[in-house]
Amino acid sequence: MRSSTATSSTSSTPVAEHSAPARRNRRLAERRARRRPILFATGLGLAVATIVGCAGAMPLSSAEASVDSAPATPYMMLASYSTPAPLSADAELAVSAADTATTEAKAAVEAADAAVASAAKVAADIEASGLDIGVATTTVDTAELEETADRLELSIESLPESLLPSVTGDVTALVASVQEQVSGLRGRLDAAVQAKKEAEEKARREAEEKARQAAEAAERARQQQSSGSGGGGWVPSVPVGGGSGDNSPAGAQATARGMLGSYGWGDDQFGCLYNLWQRESGWNYQAYNASSGAFGIPQALPGSKMASAGADWQTSARTQIAWGLGYISGRYGTPCNAWGHSQSVGWY
Repeated sequence: MRSSTATSSTSSTPVAEHSAPARRNRRLAERRARRRPILFATGLGLAVATIVGCAGAMPLSSAEASVDSAPATPYMMLASYSTPAPLSADAELAVSAADTATTEAKAAVEAADAAVASAAKVAADIEASGLDIGVATTTVDTAELEETADRLELSIESLPESLLPSVTGDVTALVASVQEQVSGLRGRLDAAVQAKKEAEEKARREAEEKARQAAEAAERARQQQSSGSGGGGWVPSVPVGGGSGDNSPAGAQATARGMLGSYGWGDDQFGCLYNLWQRESGWNYQAYNASSGAFGIPQALPGSKMASAGADWQTSARTQIAWGLGYISGRYGTPCNAWGHSQSVGWY
C-alpha cells in the first residue's frame, strides 16, 4: 500500500485532511497564552500612568499655596504634556517597511497552511483511487515547511521587524517546493484516472462487439434451421423419442431430441444442437481430441466432468448428452445461443 500522508523528517505520521486548521488553532492558543503576561503588564503600566496623571491634577492645600508668598495657584492643575513631534521621512519609511514585513510574514504562514493541506489531500486522493501513478512515493514531506512556518509565526511577535523578511523568505521557498511536488503528483493521478477510463471504455466496446457477433451468429443459425439448410448436414428426419442404449450417431441424435423438452426447449433448438455437436464430435460418443483432451459427443474438457451425469460416461451416449445439455443450459441458455457463440469464436 502506498502511504497517503505527508511525512516528516524522522517518521511517517498520518496527516488528516484538516491538519492545517488544527495546527493554526493550536498556534492561536499558544499565542494567547504568551500574550496574557504582556497584556497584564501593559494594563498595569497604563493604570500607573493614569494615577500619576491624576495626581498631578490634584488641588493644592492652602499651606502649599502660600509658600514664598507665591501667587495663589489655580484650584485645578493640569498635568503637563507635550505635542509629539511629527515623524521624519526616514522614520515613516521605517514604520511602513515594518508593517509590510509583518503583512508578508502573515501571508507566508497562511500559504504554508494551504500547501500542507494540499499535500495531505493529494496523498489521500491517490490512496483512495487505488491506481498506480508510476512513482514509488505518493506523499510530500511537509515537516520542514511546518516547522519553519511555526517559527515564523512566533517571530512575528518576538523578532524585530527587520529580521522577519529572512524567515519569511525561507517559508516562501519551502511553500513553492511543496506546491511543485503536489502539482506533479496531482498531474500523475489525473493521467492515471484518464487512462483507466479509456481502458474501461475500450473493454466495453469490445464486449458489445462480441455480443453483437454472437447474436448475429445465433440468428444465422436460426435462419439456417428454418430454411432446412442446417449448415452442417442436419437431417430433419431424425426421429423424435427418448432413444435407448443406441450409441450410434443417429441413436444419439434421437436421444438428444427427446431430451429437449425437459429443458423447456422446443424442437426448433435441435437444428442448432445438431450443428454444434456435429462440428465438435460428429455425434461420436468415443470422439477424443488428442491435443486438448476433450472427450465424447459434447467434447467435455476433461471428459471426466461428465461423471457427474453418470458413472458410465465413457460408454453411454445418453449420459454424455445429458451432461452436455445441462452444460449448454447453464452457460448459454439454449443450444442456438451456444451454436452462435461457437460460430463467433470457434468454441463453446
